[in-house]
Order: sequence, then C-alpha cells, then structure tokens
Amino acid sequence: MKLHFMKYRKLSYWISGALVLISILSLAFKGLNYGIDFAGGISMEVKSNSPEYTVDKMRHDLAAFSPELQSVDGNSILIRVGLPKGATDAEQNERVREIKDILGTRVEYAQVQIVGPKIGGELVRGGILAVLVSFILMAVYIWIRYRGGYAVGSFVSLVLDFILMFGFFSIMGLEFNQTAIAVVLMGVGYSINDKVVNYDRIDENIKKYHKMPMDELIDLSVNEMLSRTLMTSITTILALLGLFVFGGMALRDFAIAMTFSVIMGTLTSIYISNVILYHFNLRETQY
Repeated sequence: MKLHFMKYRKLSYWISGALVLISILSLAFKGLNYGIDFAGGISMEVKSNSPEYTVDKMRHDLAAFSPELQSVDGNSILIRVGLPKGATDAEQNERVREIKDILGTRVEYAQVQIVGPKIGGELVRGGILAVLVSFILMAVYIWIRYRGGYAVGSFVSLVLDFILMFGFFSIMGLEFNQTAIAVVLMGVGYSINDKVVNYDRIDENIKKYHKMPMDELIDLSVNEMLSRTLMTSITTILALLGLFVFGGMALRDFAIAMTFSVIMGTLTSIYISNVILYHFNLRETQY
C-alpha cells in the first residue's frame, strides 16, 4: 500500500507552525524547569544502615523537600534536593542540617555537596555553549553534504527539532539539567541521521525516474524507506520503554524526552524536510 504523504503537505506546515508557536510561548512565559545542576541545590551520597530503610521510605521521609533519589552501585543512594532561589550560605547549611535530622542515624554519609548559584550559572552557560556548537557543526555538515533544496530542508528541520525539543521540556515541566542537554543533542542527531537516509533515497530516485512528478517521487522514496524508518523508531522506543518501566525515577524523564525526540524526528523526516523539497527543482541541483 502506497501512502500519499505530499497530499497533506499544507496541513503539515500549519501543524508545525502551531507547535513552534506553542513551544516559543511556553519557553517565553513558563520557561524551563531547571534542575539542581543549573539552579543549584544539595547533593548527598548516603548508605543505608538497614536493609529495611529503602529508597522509597527515604523518599517518603524527605517528601517535603521534593527530593530526587537514585540508587548508585547497589549500596549507595544519591539524594538531590533543590534550594530556594537566592538562598544564602546559612540557608543552604540549614537545609543540610534539616535533612540530616530527618535521616538521623539510619544512614551513613559518604559525600555532601552544595551546588551554589555561581556554579549553576556556569553549568547553564556551558550547556548553552554545547547546544550552540552542536547546532553550528550540524549546520556546517548539512551545507557540506547537500546544496539547494536539500540544504534548506535539512536546516529548517534542524531549527524545528531544536525548538520543539526545548518546547517539550518547557510544556511538560520535565527537569532541565545536564542530562536534558544530552537528550536534546541525541534527539536532534537521531533526527538528522534519519533525514540523511531519506534524502539519499530521494536523490537516487531522481536519477532513476527523470519524468516522474516531484510529489509522486517523494512519496515513492518515503514509502520505500518507511519500513526501515518505522522499525528503527519502534525498536528505539521499546528500549526506552524498558528504561521508563525499570530504570526508576532518575531515568523516567530521560526516557520520556527521548521517546518524544524519536517520534518528532521520524515525523519531521517524513514531512517537514521532505515537503520543503517539493518547492525546489532538484533535478537541476548540483552538490
């Protein structure tokens, strides 16, 4: 069965425009939910003195502080607690004492660290720099790899991928930390790889079918690659589903965001990047 993707090209523009607008508005008014890495907070590595004092019980005892708990190496537990914006050194130390009073002698402390606003600000700048450098390098690769409509389609999709990824974190309220930066870059990289594979097939078919209308040729190319695209996406999502179910709280945001990036990359590959090609005379494109 041949699916006619180009039939809905105008609708894809409207949907993409709406999603971009929603993402930008959310980022402008709601912003990102910065994690301890960026906003500052307390990080403790502890070991329970009793097998009965589990991570779940510890999370319940510290519920008032909205903690993040993660098992490390089977025996240790990493506790991360945020701090109020602009907290002083005295307030930070007081929060550490409050946590220690609650946990008492039921745990041993291997490490206690306080990430202050200055360190958090440096990490934010580092994260922004990583995203910008990655964006520039991907754009350079696109320009070297392609010309004309291919380059425009890839570049527009690249910008769209970045906006939608940041918008998703903002809309869903997922914690934005150093792991989130990795998710954004991995997701956009996955999307670009998918587009390159689709573009290669389109280019092959242009050389093979000299008189076929462009909309039919793009549909043919997408349909030929559809099974490969869907199988890659589905197997990746199944692996992420395993992380979501069995990876604990620490990996759930990662799994959710990566799942979105896979779905987003697949859809923008099928529609946005390919639909843009429709407006170019690719048979005269040289690259």
